Amino acid sequence: MVHQQRSQARLSPSSDTEDMTAMTMLLAPRLAYFAGVARTEHVTRAAQEMNVPQSTLSRAMVRLEQDLGVDLFARRGRTVSLTPAGRTFLTSVERALAEIERAADEVRADADPAAGKVAFGFLHTMGWETVPGLISAFRADHPRVRFSLVQNYGEAMIERLRAGELDLCLTSPVPDAPDLVARRLDEQKLRLVVPADHRLAARKRIRLAEAADETFVTLEPGYGLRRITDDLCKEAGFRPRIAFEGEEAETLRGLVAAGLGVALLPPPAVARPGVVELTVTAPRAAREIGVAWLDGHPDTPPVAAFKKFLLSKRGNLLPT
Repeated sequence: MVHQQRSQARLSPSSDTEDMTAMTMLLAPRLAYFAGVARTEHVTRAAQEMNVPQSTLSRAMVRLEQDLGVDLFARRGRTVSLTPAGRTFLTSVERALAEIERAADEVRADADPAAGKVAFGFLHTMGWETVPGLISAFRADHPRVRFSLVQNYGEAMIERLRAGELDLCLTSPVPDAPDLVARRLDEQKLRLVVPADHRLAARKRIRLAEAADETFVTLEPGYGLRRITDDLCKEAGFRPRIAFEGEEAETLRGLVAAGLGVALLPPPAVARPGVVELTVTAPRAAREIGVAWLDGHPDTPPVAAFKKFLLSKRGNLLPT
C-alpha cells in the first residue's frame, strides 16, 4: 500500500484551541494500541499481548488514521508495516508514553505511605528551629517520607495552596476562608526589640504606647506579622512611623541592632547581641500559629500522616 494523505482529515491548520483539545482526547487512548501494533507488526499478536479483542484493536487503528488524516500502516492481511508517516509518529508516541509512565511512577512514589512526599510551606520565622524540630520528630516514625519545603509569607503560601503546589502550610494569622480548612496550633508572644543602647533598654516590660514616638522597622505589607504590628499599634493609640521594611525577621533584628529603629518580633531561636527584647504588657502582643490546607483536597497517605502529627502538636508546637 502506497502512503497517501487522506482527503477527509478532521484536523486542519485553521482548527481552534477547542478542536485541538478534542482531538487530543480522541487520540490519547489509542496511542498505546498504536505502539503495540507498531512493535509487533501484527494485529493478532498485539491484541494477545495487550489482552484486548482483535476487533477493538483494528477499529482503534482505523479511527486513529481517520483522526490524523494519514495512513500509518501498510496492511497485508493481519500483518502490517509502518509507513514513513507511521515511523515518524511512532518516535513521538514512544517518547510521550515514556513520559507518561515516568509521571505515573513519580506520583505513585509521592503517594507511597512509607516513602512518599509532603509539600510543606511555613513562615520564615518558623524555619530556624520549629520546622526542623517538627520534621525530625515526625521522621522518627516515618524515616523515609520526603519533604518539599517552601518558606514564604502567609498570603503567598495560601496562593500556593490554592494552586495545588502545597499540601499544608504553617502560617499566621490563621486564615479564615471558605475554600480552606485551618486549625489553630499555638500562640507566640511578640516582643518589642530595641537597640542595646536605647533609652528603653534598661526596662524588662513596656506598654506599647510608650513606643509611639519611636521609628519602627517592619516586614513589608502582605506579611502577617506586618498586619499584626499595624493592628497592635492602632490598639495602643498610634500609627507606627516606619523607616525600613524587609522580608525576614532576623534582618529586622539586625537593623534594630544598628540603631535604625525598633520592631515587634517573635522571640529569636538564638539571642542576638546588640538588642534588648522587652515584654509588651499592653495591648496583649501575640500571634496565633496554625496549619491550613485546601478544603476537599484528597490527602496522600504521607500527607495525612503529617497532618495528623501536626494536629497532635496543639499547644505544644513551638520550642519552649
